[in-house]
Amino acid sequence: MANLKQEISRETFNHLVELAALELGENESDYLLTELNKQLSAIHELEAIDVDKDVPPASHGVPYTPDSSPQLRKDDWIACEDADAIIQQSPVVEDRFIIVPDIPHTTLE
Repeated sequence: MANLKQEISRETFNHLVELAALELGENESDYLLTELNKQLSAIHELEAIDVDKDVPPASHGVPYTPDSSPQLRKDDWIACEDADAIIQQSPVVEDRFIIVPDIPHTTLE
């Protein structure tokens, strides 16, 4: 990783790989560590840009005026017509709740 500050150390990376239960070869591991550090570097570059606090957030780069702004669609809640049919497809149900298997995890310190 030439000329790139390594914010994520090999030790931290290996710990994250273990927590995520990934199996990586040495080349994959080196590649991902390099890419993660490149991403962090890019994020820090963006954070360094002085943005006026009065700039409103935008969802895209097109500067719409109030006259040309697309109208937001209305969110409508629609009840499921046959919830029982969905619940019947689940292998394990308890009090009309679908029970999913536990995901193995490691407790963080």
